[in-house]
Amino acid sequence: MVIGANPTDAHPVFASHMKRRLREGARLIVVDPRRIDLVRSAHVQADYHLPLLPGSNVAVINAFAHVIVTERLVDEPFVQERCETEAFEQWRKFVAEERNSPEATEAVSGVPAADLRAAARLYATGGNAAIYYGLGVTEHSQGSTMVMGMANLAMATGNLGKRGVGVNPLRGQNNVQGACDMGSFPHEFSGYRHVSDDAARHLFEEAWHVPLQNEPGLRISNMLDAACEGTFKGIYIEGEDIVQSDPNTQHVTAGMTAMECVVVQDLFLNETASYAHVFFPGSSFLEKDGTFTNAERRISRVRKAIPPMAGLADWEITMALSAALGYPMPYQHPSEIMDEIARLTPTFAGVSFDKIDELGSIQWPCNAKAPEGTPVMHIGGFVRGKGRFMITEFVPTEERTTGRFPLILTTGRILTQYNVGAQTARTENNVWHPEDILDIHPWDAENRGIREGDRVALTSRAGQTTLHARISERMQPGVVYTTFHHGFTGANVVTTEFEDWATGCPEYKVTAVEVCLAKRMSEWQENYLETRRETTQIQSKQILSGAAGD
Repeated sequence: MVIGANPTDAHPVFASHMKRRLREGARLIVVDPRRIDLVRSAHVQADYHLPLLPGSNVAVINAFAHVIVTERLVDEPFVQERCETEAFEQWRKFVAEERNSPEATEAVSGVPAADLRAAARLYATGGNAAIYYGLGVTEHSQGSTMVMGMANLAMATGNLGKRGVGVNPLRGQNNVQGACDMGSFPHEFSGYRHVSDDAARHLFEEAWHVPLQNEPGLRISNMLDAACEGTFKGIYIEGEDIVQSDPNTQHVTAGMTAMECVVVQDLFLNETASYAHVFFPGSSFLEKDGTFTNAERRISRVRKAIPPMAGLADWEITMALSAALGYPMPYQHPSEIMDEIARLTPTFAGVSFDKIDELGSIQWPCNAKAPEGTPVMHIGGFVRGKGRFMITEFVPTEERTTGRFPLILTTGRILTQYNVGAQTARTENNVWHPEDILDIHPWDAENRGIREGDRVALTSRAGQTTLHARISERMQPGVVYTTFHHGFTGANVVTTEFEDWATGCPEYKVTAVEVCLAKRMSEWQENYLETRRETTQIQSKQILSGAAGD
């Protein structure tokens, strides 16, 4: 079951493996507002496509659970052996309520009750069942609730702790998993240990010889809020273009402008660099040694192919800055950083560059209990002990359609561009995707007098941008879609400040908007957009000719 992910565009290597399994006989359920390629393409067809309305994920997963509980499809031996029975009984009673039935939730989700019931039966009875999900799950105000709902479903059907099952996130960028593992959060150390954990915190204090706070720091959105209020003065941004990628662009730029010191470290002068007081050159993966960790917890080595063109690798620049601030770091090589990670993080205790080189790659946990790593998690028992079922009440997002903004915008990616285009938009990939396009259903387009290729204004309560329209049967009436790969489009000008209740992840996937034919742009606006396109094309040719350094 693929939920809120478009693997053929956003995760093409994984998608190729999935399509091979489908051709070999595996069956597929797609839960997505759009008719993505996996629904039907050459030699691949989903058994069920559930075109839910954006923002109704939790209602749909509760309806799945309702069918499994009320039709007695629960794996009772698994639940009794592996889960907290009291919490399970409370959850069973909750999802069995009529308000969670497919028929009751159809008005909210837009998914036909008969299709949802059939899909739920297939998931529960079709053998080993795996859920793969993407940012279409997490980039919602109830993203964390939805992840809990999927975990509930997997436990109830016994689809955890063996090969070919599980609840599997498809990460949005390379090494997102590795960054999370290393504590790239304001509230956790490496190995997902909270900063309030005295034992974990003391380990790092002893290793680093500094006192550490036991209260979480700020998330990006909170930093920007505090900057606008005048209480947050400086930021160091490495490998992230928040002016283009974060929601509510006007608020982001207001926060950046308010800061007294903005340091950006990146491969290219991106949109965020326009607000930097200091710019450090970044290094690519070809210019440094280290590791990447993918979505299956597999740690793989990255080996330097050429010396850093800027003179220093990323980690060396960070060390130099730290030393200038009065805290010198002793590392001579990335392998020494990996050794410290192993000393301070139980799940990585057995990991070293030498072992990765010996084995090729390692899936954590890797320690005395699993000296060569752990290919499958939760065999025989969960890491936390007994599995706990969580009540997942559906709470509609505060971002609602209105008479002024009657459509829902959702966003995503395309195969030929990557994320905010920092790298791919500087290549000849622009031949395939030179600008972000707005997909709109024929019914919505006809009602607004919009034809194929028309320039339209996309407006929300946060802002407005213009782009060209594409009439698409992939969409459902009332829902429009665009990508966010090109800075001159500025798709995130229209996204709002709503975020997940637990993680603070922005709610990119639900924005109330209106679409109408754009008024003729001024000569200045036309010239600006044309200049941006020409600049992108020139950069592409420079890179391909080896002249980018000039």
